[in-house]
Amino acid sequence: MKRLEQEQQHLVTVTLNGVSRSGRAETRTLLSDFLRHELGATGTHVGCEHGVCGACTVRIDGVAVRACLTLAVQVDGRRVDTVEGLADRDGMLNDLQQAFRRNHALQCGFCTAGILNSCTDFLERVPMPTEQQVRDMLSGHLCRCTGYTPIVAAVLEVAAARQIQPEETIDA
Repeated sequence: MKRLEQEQQHLVTVTLNGVSRSGRAETRTLLSDFLRHELGATGTHVGCEHGVCGACTVRIDGVAVRACLTLAVQVDGRRVDTVEGLADRDGMLNDLQQAFRRNHALQCGFCTAGILNSCTDFLERVPMPTEQQVRDMLSGHLCRCTGYTPIVAAVLEVAAARQIQPEETIDA
């Protein structure tokens, strides 16, 4: 039986937050579970397990996706970025994380990792969004604490600051 279980597992190698990492996964293992339990990237939270809440959002090759709707074997050989990869190697928060902090755009923090990943992808595609565009993007996330207004303010603040200083990190 043990041999059969090993044969059903696949070696999955990803570039996780810029570092090559490998682990074993069954064919049906969800990316969210693989990241948390096999690779230790526990910043990826699992909420609804149906792709509705957005808490598990990560970026695969730069695109925001729901890790609870993606199989681990689907990301073999690809780049996966989680919330752990947003800050620099020394732990300095990036401009979006700093804006979330300044605007009190997080409270319990459960949904924050997924929202930050969606916002990162969104701002790369839409560098100067309107408030309505930000709200539309956020409609794919459930947050019971903030009421979204501080999140919208943080995203708009970063978008405006990046237009002024596109090459620099915006500090508090």
